[in-house]
Amino acid sequence: MKKIINAPEAFVDEFVEGIIAAHPDLVKTPGDDLRVLVRADAPRKGHVGIVTGGGSGHLPLFKGYVGMGLCSGVAIGNVFSSPSSEQIHEATKAVDGGAGVLYLYGNYGGDVLNFDLAADLADLDGISTRTVLGRDDVASQPKERKLDRRGVAGIIFAYKAAGAAAERGDSLDEVVSVTEDVVEHTATMGVGLAPTILPTTGKPSFELDESEMEIGIGIHGEPGSRRGPLETADEIADHVLAALVADLDLKAGARVAVMVNGLGATPLEELYVLYRRVHRNLADLGIEISKRYVGEYATSLEMAGASISLLELNDERLALLEAPAKSPFFQEG
Repeated sequence: MKKIINAPEAFVDEFVEGIIAAHPDLVKTPGDDLRVLVRADAPRKGHVGIVTGGGSGHLPLFKGYVGMGLCSGVAIGNVFSSPSSEQIHEATKAVDGGAGVLYLYGNYGGDVLNFDLAADLADLDGISTRTVLGRDDVASQPKERKLDRRGVAGIIFAYKAAGAAAERGDSLDEVVSVTEDVVEHTATMGVGLAPTILPTTGKPSFELDESEMEIGIGIHGEPGSRRGPLETADEIADHVLAALVADLDLKAGARVAVMVNGLGATPLEELYVLYRRVHRNLADLGIEISKRYVGEYATSLEMAGASISLLELNDERLALLEAPAKSPFFQEG
């Protein structure tokens, strides 16, 4: 597959350099390492810092949610690879305003290891850290093992809640509490239609026949819950939504936020075809949609496919979603 890149090994640094050049009013790098980005006004004295991170290849995920009312900083790894503990530590120091730092990232082994090591380094600096893991992928583990689930697009709801709480001056314990609450009430499932091509190797991340799709696929091409013939948009929406509603045990009268997310190569028109069916099905179930997000929020380079996320809402969660926020890739209010 043809790609608009220079040297593959320079891909990550060059696109990060482009983000900084395009949005100097919103983000900056606190030192010489382009793999560490923070909001332009970091650190904010007396406010909790929020650091996320993960592999590249998922824009806007991770790097795109640094800004007002969202994350304070991010550590950036190579494509589909974890950032180093040193990079996470640098981001932590750069956003520490004296009120502690929340680590908020997806539940992947390499990320967990390196964030835990960074927490030890931060402790030596006298910086208090706490961790909340995004774990919304219902296809990756059954409900009785939900603490082991992967984190996918639903983590954006957690970013929004954590950022809003930190912006209003909540303590570290309070930010952790509202973030865990949102994570606990979020569920996501994806469907893959075609793999991504890794820029460093030029090879696909997984194999899938033209006539097949994979329900429950992960954002790195991890296996889903089943593989089978390509279905219609309505059939895909029906299967995915039924799993999410069951997982969250939603009943008539519930309120939700809905995210229909493209994985990188799915036209926006197709995402709205999916949303149309999701909207109708939820209405038929008596479930009210209070917030709607349709677009690319967590991608996998040029993977074809989409994911659907639901967040069960109450007044507090809705207020956190509706609080003002602004980053290079996201704005609210």
